[in-house]
Amino acid sequence: MADLGEYRRRRDAARTPEPVPESSAVDSHGGQSFVIQEHHATALHWDFRLERDGVLVSWAVPKGLPTDTRKNRLAVQTEDHPLEYATFEGTIGAGQYGGGTVTIWDHGTYELEKWTEREVKFVLAGQRVQGRFVLFRTKGKQWMMHRMDAPSTPDWQPLPGSVAPMLATPGELPEDSDAWAFEMKWDGVRALARIEGGRISLTSRNDHDLTVSYPELRALGETVGSTQLLLDGEITSFDGAGRPSFARLQKRMHVSSAVQARELAAAEPVVYLVFDVLHHDGRSLIGEPYSARRALLDELGLNGPTWQTPPAFDGSGAAAFGVSQAQGLEGVVAKRRGATYQPGRRSADWIKVKNIRAQEVVIGGWRPGAGRREGSIGSLLVGLPTADGLAYAGKVGTGFTDEALDELGRQLKRLGRTTSPFSQSPGAGVPRGEAKDVHWVTPKIVGEVAFTEWTRDGRLRHPAWRGLRPDKRPDQVLREG
Repeated sequence: MADLGEYRRRRDAARTPEPVPESSAVDSHGGQSFVIQEHHATALHWDFRLERDGVLVSWAVPKGLPTDTRKNRLAVQTEDHPLEYATFEGTIGAGQYGGGTVTIWDHGTYELEKWTEREVKFVLAGQRVQGRFVLFRTKGKQWMMHRMDAPSTPDWQPLPGSVAPMLATPGELPEDSDAWAFEMKWDGVRALARIEGGRISLTSRNDHDLTVSYPELRALGETVGSTQLLLDGEITSFDGAGRPSFARLQKRMHVSSAVQARELAAAEPVVYLVFDVLHHDGRSLIGEPYSARRALLDELGLNGPTWQTPPAFDGSGAAAFGVSQAQGLEGVVAKRRGATYQPGRRSADWIKVKNIRAQEVVIGGWRPGAGRREGSIGSLLVGLPTADGLAYAGKVGTGFTDEALDELGRQLKRLGRTTSPFSQSPGAGVPRGEAKDVHWVTPKIVGEVAFTEWTRDGRLRHPAWRGLRPDKRPDQVLREG
């Protein structure tokens, strides 16, 4: 028998805006309404309520109602609520039971097919949700919610598990600016954000999970709410002058401890710069032209404390490039307006034009330091992958911080070997004079250097260390310029 005693016991009518009946008694009622309320409490969830015997029988669904027949959603039964709660919207004060903001996400009527202690089967007819569902009890107050029929949209597609990001080709500014849009090139870590049920997961270009490393970006998922998205962008750290700083980002890139990540997020937060949308509420956008994807991205208005949607520039590519130079940015990326998204491909439909000459390199060895660096790394021997093996590209001996040297030492110590990993092809190996006292390592670690130019024999001139690139594999390193 329905009873609102538990509901009233948890609430003080003088301290909450929620409706609190004077009595626990319930009048029998035969209505068949439902309501779904989005509840931004300690953790975002959706409260699903079915009218039954004069009350709203309620479940908290952490990720919202299932959108596809292949994925069930957890639903935790809570206390029955009064019928007046079906129209409640407002903010429950901090410290109160259920503290947070409540809004009505959907409402309508339902057709009941079955109701037992272990199973509730029904058909929803709401403004946002229509379809046949079942709730089945698994243990105690824990239930699972299953969608029994296909989504009402015929061409509905599930959110993909992962997509390899599209890559840009190094080059010059296109001459036909009208056919292109221009975005700033951000100095950071490429990341795809998958958002479903108000939860966000971040993956690198190599499909490594980055979610734990950047906890400040979880709020983006909660802000998006029930909207289903797959976003492409760059995780960046800004310095005191508001410029991207790859050096600052280095402190965040190797963190796998949730506790340490939270501490760093408070001290040196990152910003996720979103520049593309690949999936939106059951619709894949990969086959859509850049101009359509960009228009939708701008409509989404994804701008918050640690995420932004930087503008795309129309008109002259030279003018956009000038802006990047004036702001001390890495360069621009020209994107063909009519181009589709090409997962995993390095396409000429995206062209990156750099102000700063930077090159990803693979570490093949190191030489000990002297003086202040005695007992540590003095310089790195680096190369680029080719069809004939790792081609030597030079020695890097500047740009290191003590913290960077310590991290390099830890990683390279595990990779020691007795022979050179560099190619033995003519002109590709390490010159005899530079091979003295070298500690060879298996070429698994990718870093990045700044340099002035390439020499005729394919060496980096005046290279300076910028940092490690754990988001890149050796086989993904490409010569720039």
